[in-house]
Amino acid sequence: MLPNVIYRLARNLGLTRNKIGLRWPVIMLAAALVAPWGSLSAGETSAPSQRSRPVDYFIVVTGSEILEGAYADSHTHFLARTLRPLGLHCAGSLTVDDRVPDIVAALSFAVRRASLVIVTGGLGPTDNDVTREALVQFTGIAVREDATALAELARRFQTPPEQLRPNLRRQVRVPERGGYLKNPNGTAVGLVFEMPERVIVALPGPPRELQPMVQSELVGYLSRRFGTRMPGAALTLRFVGLGQSQIDHALKQHLTLPPDVATSSQFDGLRVDFTFTLPEDTPAARHHLEGLKTEILAIAELRDCLYADDPATTLEDHVLGLLERRGAKLAVVELASGGRVAAGLLEARGASGRVAGIAAAGDEEPLRRLLPVADEVWSGAPAGKRLELLGTAAAKATGASFVAVVGPVLPPHDGYPAQVEIVFCDSEGNRHLRLPLRGGQNWRSYLATEVLDQLRRRLRPGPKS
Repeated sequence: MLPNVIYRLARNLGLTRNKIGLRWPVIMLAAALVAPWGSLSAGETSAPSQRSRPVDYFIVVTGSEILEGAYADSHTHFLARTLRPLGLHCAGSLTVDDRVPDIVAALSFAVRRASLVIVTGGLGPTDNDVTREALVQFTGIAVREDATALAELARRFQTPPEQLRPNLRRQVRVPERGGYLKNPNGTAVGLVFEMPERVIVALPGPPRELQPMVQSELVGYLSRRFGTRMPGAALTLRFVGLGQSQIDHALKQHLTLPPDVATSSQFDGLRVDFTFTLPEDTPAARHHLEGLKTEILAIAELRDCLYADDPATTLEDHVLGLLERRGAKLAVVELASGGRVAAGLLEARGASGRVAGIAAAGDEEPLRRLLPVADEVWSGAPAGKRLELLGTAAAKATGASFVAVVGPVLPPHDGYPAQVEIVFCDSEGNRHLRLPLRGGQNWRSYLATEVLDQLRRRLRPGPKS
């Protein structure tokens, strides 16, 4: 039997016992079922100074593409990680289809769990962007076109307001009770529906719009509305090549963290972030975290895998920074990785000045013709030598002083798993290494990270590893 609260939600969505096997895939529930069922009382929305526990909030993620498996839900992770240091507690997360009845049913569930509900997605100009309509229906709060937001939209499109298409203008219709959050990275503003005992905030779906909006607009609003604290002092250390459990074990083995330091971590393949947070952002707190960083850097296995001490610097940024300090340029030649290494570098800061050229193909022959490598040199050369020839040709064609060549996938043999041979070419010669394929379906992303990590080790000052 389903728990009562889940069953009631299923019933609201029209999922009876007879139908639940047919329609259950349209909804995924990840709720932390810890508070009692029932509506909020006035005491639960008391003044900020009277709060004795964190503010509860609930996330409703909309998007059929998530339910179909095309994309993963990154919003819940980002929001929980960002809002926790402010004194907000995520009571649950719910993903539903882009349908008004489903969104309304999810909102009915969410407002019984928390006084703050955050909805993501469905604010854009297309026909299936129905979140605004669902919120109006659920709250009874009308929306109207905001003149200031409309003027910004017109400026963005360099078009007079009266010439903007209706579907674009719909994105600047904001609640009559509440307001909106500015969106400098897109066209749809965030929406704030304010009710006496609860607030519903709607954010645009694209992460490049949602994340800056949360940090620059939503955090300040929540501090004013709920009395949440502004973010305390934080230290984020970014590692590559070590797993979460390995880093956690090393920290526990070598350090005793003070009880007031909150620790959180997240990972993306072979990249792991550990964040250490103190409640207040004061000079003393920042000094305390700097001391903690010094202690962590004294742990050799962690120091070797650390590439950044701030959340904004990516591994690609770091590699380009190492090239910048050397006054060097990089060329990338890719087979197995399918252009993933180059794509990551080209999206990073400073790529135009440090990436001299890229070449990617499905097999060696197109690369040989593109770079080019003469027939008489290529013919009869062994596999490893051919990768060196591609690297030498890329350096000559682009003027790069460093070249990374990612070879083809080598099938399993003699008990060894499938591997990829990598060659790094620079003034010190050619370095060959073989990396085993790992990461399952995401093996290309894992491989790209490993190549960047090896390049980081090759470029950094001191002994090469």
